[in-house]
Parts: sequence; structure tokens; C-alpha cells
Amino acid sequence: MTYKTILAAIFVMAFPVVSQADAIGDDARGQQIFKKCAACHQVGANAKHRVGPILNGVFGRQAGTAEGYTRYSQGMTRAGIDGLVWDLEHLDAYLENPKSLVSRTTMNFAGLKDAQDRADLIAYLRVFSDNPANIPEAEPTGVPPEVTLSPEILAIVGDPEYGEYLSSECLTCHQSDGSNQGIPAITGWPTEDFVIAMHAYKVKVRPHPVMQMMAGRLSDEEIAALAAYFKDLE
Repeated sequence: MTYKTILAAIFVMAFPVVSQADAIGDDARGQQIFKKCAACHQVGANAKHRVGPILNGVFGRQAGTAEGYTRYSQGMTRAGIDGLVWDLEHLDAYLENPKSLVSRTTMNFAGLKDAQDRADLIAYLRVFSDNPANIPEAEPTGVPPEVTLSPEILAIVGDPEYGEYLSSECLTCHQSDGSNQGIPAITGWPTEDFVIAMHAYKVKVRPHPVMQMMAGRLSDEEIAALAAYFKDLE
């Protein structure tokens, strides 16, 4: 055994090689967690679209664009048009609370609240990406704490009359009759969904720059008032 071979062996023992997936989480454990997703999604060589799209190559994919899948909600399609791409941060945010990232998503999933569960699941999904080595390394940061809203913020009872006063800027784009023509409707939303979505824009988890600017101007009370107004608007 040469001197260089001995040094190489020592280096490997001291600094074991870490896979791309391990840098995020435990992909073997993630495979077990994926069982919660398997009723709707498939991965692997023989994967097919089911209720939800296949998740092969999800890293770096624009939201709402899986080839051959035609059942995306309007919210998911709009999120992709607005610039949502499935990277570590946004996958983590979506897995924690889907509605915080995509309005009215049809994915019937409450979310994974445990950060390690999300990291392990993301590591497993990464195994099925086309070019996993090309994805920048980073710990998934998830939804910022401000989007995991406190009970106090969610408990604010908005004044619908004040919300009507504030709504003029919203109604320059959104249709008061609930029409989806050109831009998604925001009438009839459950108040909590509306509030979570607006706070996600405030902290720039949702990507739409105009909505980020608009939401950034609003206080917690103003967001609650708008939520109360649009909830019952017909």
C-alpha cells in the first residue's frame, strides 16, 4: 500500500462522503414518510399521474407544469405563472402548509409540521430529480415564523365595512363578482386562508411582486378586515 493510498483511506474515514440527499435529510426515512403522499403521487421509473402529478424531476420545475398532467387547480397554475419554482425553500413551505403558498390548492393535505419529516421527505424526492447535483445546497428554511401565524393574529375579527373601504385597490384587478377572468377570484375565501395568503406575500414566500408590495403595506387588522369583507362578498 502506497503512502498516498494510506492518506486517502484516512481521509475517507475521517470525512465520509455525504450524498446530495443526505445534505438535506435522510432519504431512507423520507421513503417511509412518502407513504403519506402515495395515495395521490408516484415517483420512480414507472410512475404515472394519479390524483396528483408524478414527482420525478420536481426540483427546479415551475409549479403547475408537470408534462401530461391536466388536473392542476387554477391556484397552482397561477402560482407557476407568477414565478413559483419548486426549490428547497418552497417545497418545504408547501409541505408545511400548502395553503400558505398556493391559494385554494386542491391538494387535500394538512401539511407536515415537523421540520425533520419535511427535510427527509425532500431528500427522498430529490433522488428522483434529473440533475440532483446541480441543485444548490441549503437547509430548507420553510415558511418563515411570521407565516406560521400566532393564534392572536388569526383571532383578529375583521371589520367588513373597513374592509370594503380598503378593497378599492384590490378590485382594480380582482373581480367583485367572483369571476376568474384574467386573475383569480378572492371572493368567498375562508378568512383564515385569506389571512395566511396575505402574510405569505408580506414575507415574500409567495412570489408575486405586486402582491408582495400590496400586502407589505397592510397591518394585521387591515388584512383581517379585507378577509372579512371578501368572505361574504357575492
